[in-house]
Amino acid sequence: MEQRELAVLPSTYIMYACPLGPLAAQLEAYFAAARARCGPNTAHRYMPHCTLTGFFRDRSERIPVYVAAMHAALNAELERPVHPVSVYGMQLNHGFHGLLIDAPWLQSVIASFAERAGSPAYAGPLRLKDNLHLSLAYDFPPEQHDSLAALARELVDPHASATWEVRLYERHDDWSWTCHAVWPI
Repeated sequence: MEQRELAVLPSTYIMYACPLGPLAAQLEAYFAAARARCGPNTAHRYMPHCTLTGFFRDRSERIPVYVAAMHAALNAELERPVHPVSVYGMQLNHGFHGLLIDAPWLQSVIASFAERAGSPAYAGPLRLKDNLHLSLAYDFPPEQHDSLAALARELVDPHASATWEVRLYERHDDWSWTCHAVWPI
């Protein structure tokens, strides 16, 4: 395939909210300890994040459209709360461990972003997420549940302080990531 043809193939993008500060440090420690104790699970393919949209495919030439749409959406929302993202608990079910998140203001911003950005060229409308959470572990063998749950309780305080950023990521075929834009919220 020629280089020109490669440039027009769609890439895979997604919008995440990512924590910074003490919570982020705890999550990094948890991911490292969980990987060392139990081996990798699907959550290890990602950085700690709360998913705001589903994956969408588009050409790289549209990145400025997404960046401008997010910038405009953030500037249009005047009633920004002091804590735009709230972690209100931890869920440790068999097959899924995560932090439960409430962020109605951010969900409103993302809905505005989706309206402003329009549909990606290679799919239907942007899919917005409404069950907000931050995954700690999933797709792990059932016998690892107790060990991973104990690590989560030991290393992660759901009420630890955090600031958050919205990020536009591109996921590559080898599961590496490129962050194209960051917006502190």
